Amino acid sequence: MAEKSPSSRRSFIRKLGTTAAAVAAGSTLFATDKHSLYLLHRHDGFSANDQINIALIGAGGMGTQDALVALQIPGVKLVAVCDLYDGRLKDAKNRWGADIFTTRNYKEILSRKDIDAVIIGTPDHWHQQISIDAMRAGKHVYCEKPMVHSIAEGPAVIQAQKETGKVFQVGSQGVSSLGNEKAKELLKSGAIGELNYAEGFWARRAPVEVWQYPIPDDASAQTVDWETYISNTKKRPFDDKRFFRWRNYTDYGTGMAGDLFVHLFSSLHFITGSYGPNKVYASGGLRFWNDGREVPDVLLGTFDYGKTVVHPAFNLSLRCNFVDGTSGTTYLRLVGSEGAMDVTWDGVVLKRNKVIASDDPFYLEKLKKAGGSAERKKIIPPEEISYEAEKGYLGGPYDHMSNFFNAIRNNKTVVEDAVFGYRAAAPALLCNDSYYKNSAIFWDPDKMQLVKK
Repeated sequence: MAEKSPSSRRSFIRKLGTTAAAVAAGSTLFATDKHSLYLLHRHDGFSANDQINIALIGAGGMGTQDALVALQIPGVKLVAVCDLYDGRLKDAKNRWGADIFTTRNYKEILSRKDIDAVIIGTPDHWHQQISIDAMRAGKHVYCEKPMVHSIAEGPAVIQAQKETGKVFQVGSQGVSSLGNEKAKELLKSGAIGELNYAEGFWARRAPVEVWQYPIPDDASAQTVDWETYISNTKKRPFDDKRFFRWRNYTDYGTGMAGDLFVHLFSSLHFITGSYGPNKVYASGGLRFWNDGREVPDVLLGTFDYGKTVVHPAFNLSLRCNFVDGTSGTTYLRLVGSEGAMDVTWDGVVLKRNKVIASDDPFYLEKLKKAGGSAERKKIIPPEEISYEAEKGYLGGPYDHMSNFFNAIRNNKTVVEDAVFGYRAAAPALLCNDSYYKNSAIFWDPDKMQLVKK
């Protein structure tokens, strides 16, 4: 199978969109209400020899969803599942067939010669070790975001990918989406002028959305391999909340920043070509969900991005609220000198300011008072255009997984390798460090290391 290449995808989108010249000239294309984005999925020359056998390590909600997306792609077969909870192994056989190999020990997965690639959907504190072990065992890796649990863990994953040559993709699924690709094209073409500010927002309030995941009735030290789960962190007695609601605890999860901010960093870096911020500062607090969690339920982050050869200096503001009574919304907004755009995985809404002096109503009113003959005009709102994926678009997660398998089959690179993934994870993780230390943190995104001030 051969997916449509990234370059041909962009060409198809660009044909339906707007050229740089049209943007600069204020073409009437920008007065149109909608333009469509659509990836023409096609599978050329697929044969049985192209089959890729995969295994899932960590069969919770996100890992299972990743596997389901992967299996939508022709020529991908799931042959094994690993999890530390027996109930998930039973569910895997019910979902994918009794012949699926299941185990609590991920190393049994890595020792199998019939497995080409693994999906890692474990809690964050196991991402680094399993990723490295898998690549050194000859497996390609699709690892959920954030790539690592702390910034100290990133270099070893990068080194393992470099030394083994295996395909390694971090699972910030929106990076490969049509919405991100269109935003990247529009920014490069000058649609919003010079970028100076960006912001992102996540809002959630339903119990499952804020990590109050259901705990199975049979959860116990017998049905859960608790000792393996905590073997690389602090030892403590079995705690079903720390296993099934792991995102709430710093030993295993990375809080709002590692779960959600990292998506916004990934998209922003893809769109702008940035390596990351130079300065990180975060604040927030535990305002509502007093359920024993160790992480805030309201988090604010501010970031300074310095000028580089690919983008001007700009500021970023990120917010996340798990107590949003309005249900809120989720977006990434880029603001420039001539306009702004709101970016989602499925589309872009672009707004551009009218900058024609003769249309300024205040200027025209002054003309009238001075005896001028010009007729007073109305206040004109910014131009707005919506780019939306056409019906049938399979979405960012499918595109991201397709990117992964296409790289395996055709010896190509992925959009979110270990370096990209680390540069997205680092500022998110530094957000947590800043929050707990109550101080700004300085970072060198090029060298990927802390800066002492």
